[in-house]
Amino acid sequence: MRNQLITLAACLSVFSFTACKNTQKAATTPSATTAPSTAEELVTTMSVPEKVKVGSPIMLKFTVNNNSGKELQFCKWHTPFEKFMNSYFDIQDSKGEAVMYKGIMAKRIMPPPAEAYIKVPAKGKVSSEIDLLTGYRITAPGTYKLTYQDSGMSGLTKVNEVTFTVTE
Repeated sequence: MRNQLITLAACLSVFSFTACKNTQKAATTPSATTAPSTAEELVTTMSVPEKVKVGSPIMLKFTVNNNSGKELQFCKWHTPFEKFMNSYFDIQDSKGEAVMYKGIMAKRIMPPPAEAYIKVPAKGKVSSEIDLLTGYRITAPGTYKLTYQDSGMSGLTKVNEVTFTVTE
């Protein structure tokens, strides 16, 4: 019985991940995975201050641009548009060691409800800001590299990588 429950839980997890990704794809036109200038896609840009003092907020701006001529949408789960409900960034220090996530890990119903999607107008953009310190333990001076790692949930695949330096 226990093995059956474990198998069921694993199957539901795979189904949940696939359902959100497929629902997002069905909600928008297929996006290209090559150059960011392709017309039918959402392109995401992240930016942070180049230098920040230890303990000061590290404000990340997350902007989703719609380069197409029609409205597109994406799932806001696992993005700064819903704050930290999961670990969706990979942050590494200059030694290549991962910075520890300290936030909550939300469970989701699948497929995502309509209110889980954010619409981006044709040729428009939407932005959100978030303090990285509210979700990650960035406590030591040094240079950090940040990448977005949860495109499978949101459908946002074109996201730049950023670096920043924490000083004393």
